[in-house]
Amino acid sequence: MNTTAARSARFVLVVYRMPTKPTAGRVAVWRQLKKIGAIYLHQSVCVFPDTARTRRELQPIRQRIEQAGGEYHLLPLRQPSDEEYDKLVAQFVDQTSRQYSEIIENCEVNFQKEIEFETFRQNFTYEEAEEIRIEFDKICNWFEQVKDRDWFGAPNQAEAKSWLDRCERLLEQFEARVYEIEKEVPSTSAVRKPRRNSRRGRVISMPVPSKDAVGAGSEAQSST
Repeated sequence: MNTTAARSARFVLVVYRMPTKPTAGRVAVWRQLKKIGAIYLHQSVCVFPDTARTRRELQPIRQRIEQAGGEYHLLPLRQPSDEEYDKLVAQFVDQTSRQYSEIIENCEVNFQKEIEFETFRQNFTYEEAEEIRIEFDKICNWFEQVKDRDWFGAPNQAEAKSWLDRCERLLEQFEARVYEIEKEVPSTSAVRKPRRNSRRGRVISMPVPSKDAVGAGSEAQSST
């Protein structure tokens, strides 16, 4: 990470307050803020890089808070000390790096193993190939979402992209096998093998803690 470049950025604080009940409203706002890259400094206090895109994405969240009877403040953070600046940047880099790691794990542990298993079963059908293609597209979309929030250059972006490229090659090879087989065998006679009852922890979207985890985190922050 280029520290000099990082210190040229600006940050904005989002401070909000919502009614205690219903809990679902508070959880929904928390999820939306995390989805667009928030780093929480305290309960109901989070920080973002101050960009035009971030401000646009905050608008519907602000409206949701106000419609729920809550309060919302957007406070520019102009000149933090170098030490505080670097701490903020480090948190953003760590958050994005962990998300890339999830993508890498999903490619290596789930997607690659799935193709290997279906190849072992000789399950070369259009339906299987299409299902795997849909899963690959979801991982790619997830990667693009993370990359869009990679404001400070997390170190494992290239590794995540390399794994996506590898998965795409595996998928194309699988699809080529399906094409060759279905070209020789009429589709009406092709029988798709039943899928496994459970797959190996497939992850196809960005993980989000449960409501219980959110509540526990809020209580921990409130006690500080």
